[in-house]
Amino acid sequence: MSQSQAVNPFEVAQSQLDRLAKALGLPPEVTAVLREPTRLYEVNFPVRMDDGSIRVFQGWRVQYNDARGPCKGGIRFHPDETIHTVKALSAWMTWKCAVMDLPLGGGKGGVKVDPATLSQSEKERLCRAWIRQLWKNLGPRTDAPAPDVGTNAQMMVWMMDEYSHLAGAYTPGVITGKPVGAGGSLGRASATGFGVIVTVRETLKVLGINPGGATASVQGFGNVGQYSAKFFKDLLGGKVLCVSCWDRHDRKAYAYSKEDGIDVDFLQTITDAYGTIDKEQAQAAGYHVEDGDAWIDKDVSVLIPAALENAITSESARRIRPSVKVLAEAANGPTVPEAEPVLAEKGIYVIPDFLCNAGGVTCSYFEQVQNDMNFYWSEPEVQQKLDQKMTTAFYAVHEMAHEKEVDTRLAAYMVAVQRVVDAMRMRGWI
Repeated sequence: MSQSQAVNPFEVAQSQLDRLAKALGLPPEVTAVLREPTRLYEVNFPVRMDDGSIRVFQGWRVQYNDARGPCKGGIRFHPDETIHTVKALSAWMTWKCAVMDLPLGGGKGGVKVDPATLSQSEKERLCRAWIRQLWKNLGPRTDAPAPDVGTNAQMMVWMMDEYSHLAGAYTPGVITGKPVGAGGSLGRASATGFGVIVTVRETLKVLGINPGGATASVQGFGNVGQYSAKFFKDLLGGKVLCVSCWDRHDRKAYAYSKEDGIDVDFLQTITDAYGTIDKEQAQAAGYHVEDGDAWIDKDVSVLIPAALENAITSESARRIRPSVKVLAEAANGPTVPEAEPVLAEKGIYVIPDFLCNAGGVTCSYFEQVQNDMNFYWSEPEVQQKLDQKMTTAFYAVHEMAHEKEVDTRLAAYMVAVQRVVDAMRMRGWI
């Protein structure tokens, strides 16, 4: 956690944009518009606890850019949440929606809270209170939140229900990531992890690596980490040798590994709702337990950071083994700018975060479409459409990188930011 706090993620996001703006030759006034969010809301709101006391929570919603459509982005409940994190994530959401060619802009929300310390009824009151503060600034054609770190499908349906009460009409499209049966889409829970592995599959193809013989190490065992590990085996036929996760009881991270590959299904049965693996049960099942940062030292072909931002520094990047050919950024902003030259020197193919983990927002878009139609697709249909979208986006970035002779992150920015700038120009904003 200390590493995450040491780096301002919004400054990272801005430095990435500045590099892109120079490469694209954007006018200074256009860059100035893109460097800051269009709208930012900060709220401080009371919630009654189960013991009758009142707690005041701090939260934010950032609507970064809506030139291409309504803002889209998750809401995080995390004890170390800051406005800097939310602003950075809203910027990355803008580029993520654009690189996927979705008719959406970028937004993000956050509340400074550890949801693990709240009862179920306290979580519900918190969700409803957050919506009451911001509902006039949200909507299917304005800004539609979704789940993120510390939030889940149940919380989303509470938020949707509260919004519907306030708006006076059932409005499922205002929130995505809802449970199936309450306006949610089949395949949504696994969508981000599925999309991560689709991009890994295509990367291994262009590198000439047999997916069935590939191995991986995953940082984080929340929703994205779990499904990334699962689909690495089920979709590619590869092996995941190590996963790491934050242990909320010991307040530190551990890495769990097995030489013949981890059993994702088993580990899921001993993992709580916040991504903490039961250490004693894992050890009893023969897993080797190490410090949490050991995941990056593994002799594998693919590294998948799927936890919080700023996980890969220049120092940790130097520890990456020569066997590693692909870094799939399943997390948002896992690599600090200083680590980029180290990765380039090692010849590692980086799948940038806002392409790699865009499966979630793409399926959220599918959910909004289904909400509008009031007609819902089967899970195979959702995955087929998602596979097609992720594959098309991957090759748009890969081909841009080759055409312009730039790295993949810069290529992804070129594709995404140019689409946003084009929309702003067509709308007469610039």
